[in-house]
Amino acid sequence: MKTLQLTIITLFFLSTTLFVNGQVKTSMIEKRVDSVLALMTLEEKVGQMNQYNGFWNVTGPAPEGGAAQKKYNDLRKGLVGSMINVRGVDQVRAVQKIVVEESRLGIPLIIGFDAIHGYKTTSPIPLGEAASWDMEAIELSARVTALESAASGINWTFAPMVDISRDARWGRVMEGGGEDPYLGSEIAKARVRGFQGDDLSSVNTIAACAKHFAGYGFSESGKDYNTVDVGTSTLYNAILPPFEAAQKAGVRTFMNSFNDLNGIPATGNSFLLRDILKNTWKYEGVVVSDWGSIGEMIAHGFANDLKHAAEYAALAGCDIDMESSAYVAHLVSLVKEKKVPLALIDDSVKRILTLKFELGLFDDPYRYCDPEREKAVINSEENHQAVLDVAKKSIVLLKNDGNLLPLAKSGQKIALIGPLAADKNSPLGNWRLAADDNTAISVLEGMKEYPKNKLDYAKGVELIVGKTEFISEVNINTSDKSGFEQAINAAKKADKVILVMGEHGYQTGEGRSRAKLDLPGLQQELMQAIYSVNPNIVLVLMNGRPLTIEWAAENIPAIVETWHLGSQSGHAIAQVLYGDYNPSGKLPMCFPRSVGQVPIYYNHKSTGRPTIPAPNLVFWSHYGDEKNSPLYPFGHGLSYTSFLYEDLSISNDYKATAEIKVSVKIKNAGKVKGKEVVQLYLRDKFASVARPVRELKGFKLIELNPGEQKTVEFILGDRELGFYNNHGEWVVETGGFEIYVGGSSAATLQNQFELK
Repeated sequence: MKTLQLTIITLFFLSTTLFVNGQVKTSMIEKRVDSVLALMTLEEKVGQMNQYNGFWNVTGPAPEGGAAQKKYNDLRKGLVGSMINVRGVDQVRAVQKIVVEESRLGIPLIIGFDAIHGYKTTSPIPLGEAASWDMEAIELSARVTALESAASGINWTFAPMVDISRDARWGRVMEGGGEDPYLGSEIAKARVRGFQGDDLSSVNTIAACAKHFAGYGFSESGKDYNTVDVGTSTLYNAILPPFEAAQKAGVRTFMNSFNDLNGIPATGNSFLLRDILKNTWKYEGVVVSDWGSIGEMIAHGFANDLKHAAEYAALAGCDIDMESSAYVAHLVSLVKEKKVPLALIDDSVKRILTLKFELGLFDDPYRYCDPEREKAVINSEENHQAVLDVAKKSIVLLKNDGNLLPLAKSGQKIALIGPLAADKNSPLGNWRLAADDNTAISVLEGMKEYPKNKLDYAKGVELIVGKTEFISEVNINTSDKSGFEQAINAAKKADKVILVMGEHGYQTGEGRSRAKLDLPGLQQELMQAIYSVNPNIVLVLMNGRPLTIEWAAENIPAIVETWHLGSQSGHAIAQVLYGDYNPSGKLPMCFPRSVGQVPIYYNHKSTGRPTIPAPNLVFWSHYGDEKNSPLYPFGHGLSYTSFLYEDLSISNDYKATAEIKVSVKIKNAGKVKGKEVVQLYLRDKFASVARPVRELKGFKLIELNPGEQKTVEFILGDRELGFYNNHGEWVVETGGFEIYVGGSSAATLQNQFELK
C-alpha cells in the first residue's frame, strides 16, 4: 500500500464522526470531501464518475483479456467510483479490497443493485403495493428490501421508480405507483423513508434513487424507450410532483430517463438536470445515467459520437456514467480542451464523495460485508411476515356478485384451475434478480392450508412455451389445448371454481410493452369453456398492469386482482379468498374496457365538448364504438362489507386560516370488520390553465367494526388548492371548487366552495 493511500485511510478511520439528531454533521463531511478532492488528479476525479457493471467472479482469478480485464485494471487505477450487480458479502468485499488496497487513494466503491421490490424475500410489485394505499406498509416493504440488500453488501438501490403513467401498454407500469401524481408522491416519500431510514450511515439502510427523470412513463404508444411529447402543464403537474416529493424526502440519488423531452435526451437535458433539479429544487445529491443512456444519445441523433455524448451529459448535470464508458474515455480530454469546465467535474465528484461519507464507507469500506449478518437477515421469518402483510393489503376485489366470496372453509368441492395456479416463479414478478427461482408460495399451496374443503387442481393450459428469463421475450402458448378436458371435468364436479390467470411475471417490466391487453394465449378460451359448464367462478388475476377483461367483468361473478405478490403470494391470496383477511385494496390505475381507450385516466381535462349536445348528434368527445368510461375506475376496490358515505361538509375559512376543512361521515353498513380508503377529489371549475375534471387531493385509510361510524376530516391548503401554471410557477387562484368524497374516483357525494 502506498504511503499517500495509507495516510488518507488512516485520516478517515481515526477521525471521529459527529452526529446531530442522528444525522452526520454536514460541515464535517464537507471538510472531508474537500480534503480528498484536493489530493485527486483529474483522472481520478473522472474515475469517480465512472460506473461499471459486475463482470467476473471477483473471488476467483483476475480476468485476462477483453473488457473484463480493462475494468479490473481501471479498478486498480482508481478509475471506477461505483459498481452495480456485484452482490453477496464475499464478492463485495473482494471488489472493495481491490480499490481500497491497490488504487493510489483507496477511495471505496458504492455498490448498487436493482432491488426494486425485494432482494431474496420479494414483496409485491410496486404497482401492487400502490393498490394498498397504505404508506406504512409500503415503507415497511422498502425497509425489508433495504435490510436484505445491505446485509448482502449493497448500499444503493435503483428505486423507487416514481414515473407516473397513464398507459397500461407500457411494461414498466408494474414498477411505479400508477397514474396519479398525488398518490405517487405519497408513495415516493414512503419508499424513500423505507430504504434510507433516519441514518444513512447505518448498516441497515441503503441510498435510494428516484427514477426516471423525467417523462419516461409518457412514452408514445406505450413502447419502452420511446420518445415523449408532453406540454408544460402535464410536465409540471403530472410528471414532476413525485420527483419533487422524493427530493424533499431526502432521496440521495436521481436517475436519468431513456427518453427525449422536447427533442433533447433526458441524460443530456440541462433544463431537467440543471435548471429544475439542481438549481430550482436545490438538489445536492447525485445524478446517475441509466444503463448506457449517455452513449444512447448517439442513436437518438443528438450526439455524433461518444465524446460528444460525454460532453452533453457532463454539461447537463449527469454526475455518474452507468456502463457506457463515455466519461472515463473522454472527460479528461474534454476538460483539457476547455469544453467541460473543471468546476463541473469537481461539483459532480463532491456529490459522489459526499454520498460515500454519508454511507460510512470512508470510516469502514467493509461495513456492509458481515457474513454473519448476511445469514441472519436474508430470508428471515420476520421479513416474510412483513411481505405477507403488504401482499394481503395489495389485493383488490374488483367484483363480487352474489357474495360468491369469501369461500366457506369446509364442506365444498373447489376446482383450482389455471396456468398460474401452481406457479411458484411467476408471482415473484419481474425485478427479482436476487431471488431464487420457484420460491414463491403458489396459490395451490396457499389453498391447501384450508383442508376441510375438497380441492381438485388442474392446470388447464400452459401459458408459456420454453424457458423464461429476465433478458428474453417469453413465448406464449397459442396452440396446445391438451389440458382443457381435465380442467373442464374438474369444473363440472365442483361447487366453485377458482380460476387463476393473467400474465407471467416476465411479461411486464422493462422492455415488455404489449399492444394487446387481453389475457395472453389460450386463457380466455379456457375461461369461456369452464364457464359453460360451471359459472360459479372466482377469477384470480395475476398481472403487472391493467388488463382488458370486459368479457369476464360481464360474466364472471367474482374477480380478484392480485398482481404479482412476491414470496408470500399464495398465502396472501388464500387468506383473502377464505375471508381471513378482508380485502381493502384500491386500483392505482384505471382498467380500460378496450385497448383503444388507452391512455385512459380519471384526471383528464373536460374538453370543450364533454357531453352529447342533443340525442343522436355525433359532435362531442367520444367513441362511436366504445364507452368513454373505464371498466374499473382509479381508486375502485370492494370489500366483504359495505360503507355508507354521508354528511359531506365544508368549513370555508381560507382567507382567515389559509385552509379549507372538509369532513364526511363513514359507516360500516355490513356485518364484518373492514378497512376503507376514503378518497377526496377536487375540481377547480375555472382557472388560468384548464384543470382536470377532478384530482385526488387527500385519502385516509380507516377501519370500522360492523355498524361503527367515524367522521373523517381533510385539510385543504395551498398544496391541494394550487397548481403549476405554464411558467412553472405555483399558484393558488380564486374561484369556484367542487369536492367529491367516496370510495373511488367515481365518487358522487359532492359539495362546493369558493375562494375569494
